[in-house]
Amino acid sequence: MNNWNGTTSPAPAARKAAGFQAFYENTPIRSTAKPNGASIQLYRQLMWGNLARFHMLDTRQYRSAQVPDPAGDAGPACADMRSTSRSILGATEEAWLLKQFESHPATWDFLGQQVFFATRDADGDKATCESNDSWQGYEASRNRIQQGWVDRKVANPVVLTGDVHRHWAADLRLDYFDHSAPLIGSELVTTSVTSNSDTAAAPSAAWYANNPHVKYCKGERGYVRVTTTPSQMRADFMTTSDTSVYDPASVVIKNDVSYVVQAGKAGLQKA
Repeated sequence: MNNWNGTTSPAPAARKAAGFQAFYENTPIRSTAKPNGASIQLYRQLMWGNLARFHMLDTRQYRSAQVPDPAGDAGPACADMRSTSRSILGATEEAWLLKQFESHPATWDFLGQQVFFATRDADGDKATCESNDSWQGYEASRNRIQQGWVDRKVANPVVLTGDVHRHWAADLRLDYFDHSAPLIGSELVTTSVTSNSDTAAAPSAAWYANNPHVKYCKGERGYVRVTTTPSQMRADFMTTSDTSVYDPASVVIKNDVSYVVQAGKAGLQKA
């Protein structure tokens, strides 16, 4: 069911209904998520007292069709990726999320969702585009969400992401091509537990120079451990030595790097 909203062969309603039903029957998920034919209610809000609020998003089911990525060196069309008519959440979920931002019942607001949020731009040229299967592919939608939490004075927004099989840590800006633009939040991207990307090339110094908001990338297996208090959020990027070894005593799990965000002060700081 992954990427079933693709432009070339979107999944028919019968396939979606069967997939959602199988997901519901075989996953320990809440009863309120029982599917209704070819739709399933997945996005919701969770509270952890007055410490943290979690906005659990669905970026697959309601998104506009993904902009095609042509073969060769040409990237996807920027005009299409930046069209204000496009949304990665759909109009209803976008409006729901922006409405949640109007209240501030907790110190931290975590946005749990599926695909890379911050911009990753290899050449540093705003006239070219890449990463169509991410929030970059729905730039106006991302702008509305980011501007929404800025306008509604969400004090400590943190985006939690998976999908790309590597650890990443990044700060968030309204304009990623203006390297002096204020920081408005941070993103923590967890690597996969077992799926391999160990051979993926690490970003170069030139790439980091074009993306100074990105602080860290690691292509190893592991997870991110987040500890949150009223004054600070700490993210420990954990890695494992070898996921093909079955004996736990032979595997080393270590903290590769840690970052903190101080409450009321946007931006990742190395711990």
